[in-house]
Amino acid sequence: MIDHSFSYSDLEFFLLVLVRMSAFIYVAPFFSQSGVPRQVKNGMIFFLALIVYHISPGHVMPAYNSVIGYSILVLKEATAGLVIGFGANICMSIVMFAGRLADMEMGLSMVQLFDPTSNENIGFTGLMYQYSIMLILMVTNMHHFFLRAIVETYTLIPVGNATFRSDKILNAMLHFLGDYMLIAFQICLPIVASIMIMNAVLGILTKTAPQIHMFSIGVQMKIIVGMLALMVTIGLLPSLSEYIFREMRAMMTVMVESMR
Repeated sequence: MIDHSFSYSDLEFFLLVLVRMSAFIYVAPFFSQSGVPRQVKNGMIFFLALIVYHISPGHVMPAYNSVIGYSILVLKEATAGLVIGFGANICMSIVMFAGRLADMEMGLSMVQLFDPTSNENIGFTGLMYQYSIMLILMVTNMHHFFLRAIVETYTLIPVGNATFRSDKILNAMLHFLGDYMLIAFQICLPIVASIMIMNAVLGILTKTAPQIHMFSIGVQMKIIVGMLALMVTIGLLPSLSEYIFREMRAMMTVMVESMR
């Protein structure tokens, strides 16, 4: 028999669940894009929070004494959702950094395109990488992992019991910076290597034939070689995206462990 009773304490518990879910959805990759209508986001947040509320084994409401005490609980839940979502979203900046490196090598660093999903100006290569990784994220059902992860956090971190450990968060960010540089360089390595080889060839030609002004054709050659390298290596993005998705899982896990 289903119990439809709903007390004032249950309402307070549900609102705390709703706050953490809202903070996560508005920060997490894929869900936080501006292309997703707010009505869809709000409806998803409400129904996910309702599901989590019903599947929770026990609605244990943390003790508080006043409105200020409940406000602190709300802030803790909002911060927990933001930290978990930020841990996944920051990993998407890897492709942006890789795109900037590739654009600098190809001479396209001044070419900026407006990205309607993030409302930012992004380089040509970075925008292509971002949309490609986002498409792979949807095809591989990585967005389902985000939903499962945030639902499991209510078991690992009970509502109102989040304890923030700054040392673990700081160590996670330092470890991420190392992986950030490594993965970004792996993504743009074919383009960087191709441009370096072309620069070496142009340098040799300049010494052997000084009457030819290589600088006038070097800019066009960089763009052509960079685009060719980009076309040849575009098939490697699915395997490279696995590094980013693995980093997302690791960051979300570390962020959850730092609040237990």
